[in-house]
Amino acid sequence: MAKSKFRFNPETLQYEKIETTFKRAIGVLVSYIVMIVMVGFAFMFTWLHFFPSTREKQLIDENKMLRSQYKTLNGRLSNMEKVMNDLADKDNNIYRMVFESEPIPDAIRNGGFGGVNRYVEIEAIPNMEIVVKTNQRMDILMKKIYIQSLSFDTIVDLAKNKQEMLQHIPGIQPLKTYKYVSGYGTRMHPIYKTLRTHSGIDLVAPSGTKIYATGDGVVKTADFERGYGKTVVIDHGYKYQSMYAHCSELLVHKGQKVKRGEVIALVGNTGVSTGSHLHYEIIKNGQKVNPINYFLNDLSANEFEEIRQISIQPNQSFD
Repeated sequence: MAKSKFRFNPETLQYEKIETTFKRAIGVLVSYIVMIVMVGFAFMFTWLHFFPSTREKQLIDENKMLRSQYKTLNGRLSNMEKVMNDLADKDNNIYRMVFESEPIPDAIRNGGFGGVNRYVEIEAIPNMEIVVKTNQRMDILMKKIYIQSLSFDTIVDLAKNKQEMLQHIPGIQPLKTYKYVSGYGTRMHPIYKTLRTHSGIDLVAPSGTKIYATGDGVVKTADFERGYGKTVVIDHGYKYQSMYAHCSELLVHKGQKVKRGEVIALVGNTGVSTGSHLHYEIIKNGQKVNPINYFLNDLSANEFEEIRQISIQPNQSFD
């Protein structure tokens, strides 16, 4: 066996063992191997991070597509929630008030969504927040739809017992064809050029266009009214009245009974008016309300929504 060799180190004042060339080579080789392994792992990590496999690319694309679909779904849910809120508003403030029924409290319409977490298993999966949120919104919407369905069942039962009342309350459009221009609310006055309360709606139509009674009732006024020109006011009973102004000709007289859909006057431009049109108002309990909400019987849901959107535009009235 070869004897170990030593050398004196003048700096440490000690004898140090001299490694053989073979051992030094082994140490260098091991160092290189370790370095190569580390570089290999770094390369693999970089490659996998920046250059995913075909399967990983497929999963990434599928994930992007699912997120896009969920985004579209959430957009549709937002539209459905808006429609549902509009239905709830009409139910409480129109349908139920018409039949003198108490509105459904918000605590009932929006209640019952707490309690046991139904999504605890989904939440445990990474990157599932959008799935959980969408499912929660759908559950809430389904609950509101169910409550609204029950409410409509109640409204139908009330309506069956009040057919005569329904026939009297204004429920159709006063003109069959028109160009809708100005809605209910604050509008710019066409003559005085100041913002004023517009207590009805203006429906533009050619002079001589037929005007129809929007509900059964008795003619309260058929005369020339200051500002309104030739005007018809119908008392429908049940605390409702309707007014038709700026007519060119009146076809009914005070005290006359009229039926819904009966021609009562012709469109004109009398009184304070800047063009041929009908100014139409509904008065409930002595207060002027938005007539658009009573265009119920002769419009589809889409037609009603289109007119409602036009009615809220901040434009100028015709009177």
